[in-house]
Amino acid sequence: MSISSEYIKEKAYDLGFHKVGITNATQTKKEQKNLEVWLSQKKHAGMNWMEKRKSERGDIFNYFPEAKTVVSLGYNYYVGKDQSDLNSDYKFSNYAWGEDYHSVIKKKLFSLLEIITKKSPKVKGLVCVDTAPIMEKVWAQRAGLGWQGKHTNLISTDYGSWLFLGEIILDVDLAIDEPFSKDLCGSCTACIDACPTQALDEYILDSSKCISYLTIEHRGDFTEEEDNLSGWIYGCDICQEVCPWNISFSKISDESYFEPREKIVNNTDQDWSNLSQLDFSTIFKNSAAKRTKFSGLKRNIDNIKPRNNSKG
Repeated sequence: MSISSEYIKEKAYDLGFHKVGITNATQTKKEQKNLEVWLSQKKHAGMNWMEKRKSERGDIFNYFPEAKTVVSLGYNYYVGKDQSDLNSDYKFSNYAWGEDYHSVIKKKLFSLLEIITKKSPKVKGLVCVDTAPIMEKVWAQRAGLGWQGKHTNLISTDYGSWLFLGEIILDVDLAIDEPFSKDLCGSCTACIDACPTQALDEYILDSSKCISYLTIEHRGDFTEEEDNLSGWIYGCDICQEVCPWNISFSKISDESYFEPREKIVNNTDQDWSNLSQLDFSTIFKNSAAKRTKFSGLKRNIDNIKPRNNSKG
């Protein structure tokens, strides 16, 4: 039995996704060239997997040769709280307050793929989250979900940039959506102006200066140039917090899995300073924050501790 775009979208919304768009799997030569330039300028910093899998990231057919269609999906994770709601001066990126989004989104994506293949058994598909070597923001824009902002995140007109993205690549042709062709950032440079480490140029991120990269992906100690974390111990939301689209159009998610864990909200500065390996394992069980490991989080806390004494 054949499958339709309308059927896929209906089932995706039933599973809780907030944005769904469909586009053709095609060459991305312009974006591939941009990726190669970005990598050659070492703006990926220590994320060597970006270099290792650039051929797949730059060309979807190197990842899934049978690809014909990309279903792009967005999941709103904004919970209506910000850093002022935390009982500590230490700042913690809100995407990691709740359950690991990889697990939450993957489960829903696999459920959707199962629905598709049950309806049309001959269809083959591949589930992707942000760990997969594809350019998810490129496919989201082509599928009509939104545009890539100057802070490099995807922005939608109805949820701002508080969206997790996921994809299902299919080997079947489907009716597609119009791409999002407008750049609604206009002359705004709020995200660029607010970044304390000057990690942003228009539509370009220098990971080596980005607080999110430094607090999560960077291994080892910080150099003198790298230790300006501005109070952040995991990730950074500054460029999204100041975005007018987030200020005006964000909506509170109906997904309970993303609600903040009690310890993240209630821990004082002293609690974080005294964090043990056992505390880390307990607080961050099934959390995306495990990515930084206990040693990384402890390094971040210790880096900020001498400057930060107003709470706890």
